[in-house]
Amino acid sequence: MDFFARQDQARRQTKWLVVYFALAVVCIIAMVYGVAVFASYGFAAKHHHYGAEVPLIFWNPQLFVGVLAGTLAVIFGGCAYKMNELSGGGSALSESLGARLVSPNTTDPAERQLLNVVEEMSIAAGVPVPQVYLMHWEDSINAFAAGHSVSDATITVTRGCMKILSRDELQGVIGHEFSHILNGDMRLNLRLVGILFGILGLALFGRILLQARGRRSAAPMAVGLLLLIIGYVGVFFGRLIQAAVSRQREFLADASSVQFTRNAAAITGALKKIGGLGETGSRLESPHAGEVSHMFFANGVSEPFFGLLETHPPLVERIRAIEPAFDGKFPPVRYVAGERLPETPPRGIPRRPPAPLPNIFNTAPGGAMLSAGGMDEPRVIRPQVVMPNLGNPTPLHLKYAEALRNSLPDSLKAAVREPQEAIAVIYALLLSHDDALRAKQIDELAGRASRAVAEKVTALYPEVASAAAHSRLPLVNLALPSLRQLDTSQFSQFSKTLEWLIESDGEVDLFEFVLQKVVRRHLGPQFNGARKPVVQFYTLKPLVPDCAVVLSALANVSSNDPVEVEKAFGIGAPFVRALDNTGLALLPAAQCGIEPIDAALNRLALAVPTIKRNLIDACARVVGADGVIQESEAELLRAIADTLDCPIPPLGVSE
Repeated sequence: MDFFARQDQARRQTKWLVVYFALAVVCIIAMVYGVAVFASYGFAAKHHHYGAEVPLIFWNPQLFVGVLAGTLAVIFGGCAYKMNELSGGGSALSESLGARLVSPNTTDPAERQLLNVVEEMSIAAGVPVPQVYLMHWEDSINAFAAGHSVSDATITVTRGCMKILSRDELQGVIGHEFSHILNGDMRLNLRLVGILFGILGLALFGRILLQARGRRSAAPMAVGLLLLIIGYVGVFFGRLIQAAVSRQREFLADASSVQFTRNAAAITGALKKIGGLGETGSRLESPHAGEVSHMFFANGVSEPFFGLLETHPPLVERIRAIEPAFDGKFPPVRYVAGERLPETPPRGIPRRPPAPLPNIFNTAPGGAMLSAGGMDEPRVIRPQVVMPNLGNPTPLHLKYAEALRNSLPDSLKAAVREPQEAIAVIYALLLSHDDALRAKQIDELAGRASRAVAEKVTALYPEVASAAAHSRLPLVNLALPSLRQLDTSQFSQFSKTLEWLIESDGEVDLFEFVLQKVVRRHLGPQFNGARKPVVQFYTLKPLVPDCAVVLSALANVSSNDPVEVEKAFGIGAPFVRALDNTGLALLPAAQCGIEPIDAALNRLALAVPTIKRNLIDACARVVGADGVIQESEAELLRAIADTLDCPIPPLGVSE
């Protein structure tokens, strides 16, 4: 199943989620109405004349409307409240559980290893590095990914996960969570949290009435008890919904982790250690664990009485799906809170020592990226390999990411971990290669930002320029967690300075524009309150002019020869699959400038996955019209795909 099929499946599951929710609401309303009917009958009988018979009326329109309005108000009010609380994305959920943010510049060895693993996974998958949170009081092994999109995604792990697992096993767990990020599960899971809170609203309201201090009447307590009982019918439906949504997604995420790391022993080793811990296992102490139990790597709450309500498949089933010969016995794991278990010996081929940056493409991972193996020779990337790679990182991508991160100079790795220095890294990426113009940019940068920032940009430029030759997008993605630590005023100044710097050389090339758009898109949800837009375009027809703008811009970038430009556009246009190519015509360069491209990408980002898939395929054919996608073209293609929320791993790695 490819990236877009998984996205479509997640969207279909959202529809089923609505169906389950509607059934739960109908059942709750029916039960509340039944209680209200008998309560009104009892009240009428008590206050009626002695000896007169009071009929039991099952259908009372006025009573039903009152019950309907009141119940829906509680349920949808609870949903709206929780959805608003989680509008901040993954960080809002992680912090609501009490988890703390792991600083990008942490010096704790275990935390540093955790961040290194997450960074490698992010580079390999072609997505921004998620913020990492730690549930530092939890000694069990568990983790979850949360967020509306890759822009506000977080990965949260328990202390036990970080301390007990080996690096390979930790990589297997993080690979599992990255599967949820890439497969579109996170947004579905956050919606489910809001829906469950709404369903539990009656139970919460009933608990409030039971705890009321009124002594004059027992009526509020009786009503509270009934609402609490009815509310726990909502709990049953909530657990049923969690199980229906979660179980099969866990098998898929396990399989994706194995495919990603090519190390089946990593994910099974983590699952076996959960079983070996006994009661501690993956159980969480947080009182809110039940609300998000469907999101965890393994079952984080007590086992339900009915297997139908289990949010996760049994450990044995998950292990046997990967390791069929597993005997079902878990070796005991002895762990004392706060200690760190020794690393298990690395499996398979030992890791290579870090290589200096200029030689990265002569290492084994780098060699897989080039057909000819020389730094001065162009990377050979066939257009046909773009779509199979989209959303499907491989072990070669992971090895490339590890080699790339290790090969970066220590000063550059330290810079992307500090907010102000991360700003300097982004500025350095956009400086002109012309010495005189670059000196002028730095002088004016000192006035717009600060002298300290300008000096840092000057110091970092040589290393950034060397690294950017092959890794502009990875550098941006590595810097994003630090940039998220800026305050609103700092981000505003950074954003304005970024725009000025791009325009300071008198021209804006397409990659500079897209790079700026990538940075703003991923930081926008935090600083601007922007939320991931919902799908608005289900058919291609209204988007054909936008596709024409993007394809024309790429064709004009690929060559200065009008004949070659027309040829490139003609090769890519059919892959958009527009009906009779109506309206899909090559535009002059003047009509596909920065503003039209910006508007086109904003609209295309609201399309269903199928339209995005066809557009990216067409873009790949345009830039690869000569049979080869050059490295600069590959970076541009990946950046455009990123603006459409379709992450492409580093191209050429799997060739």
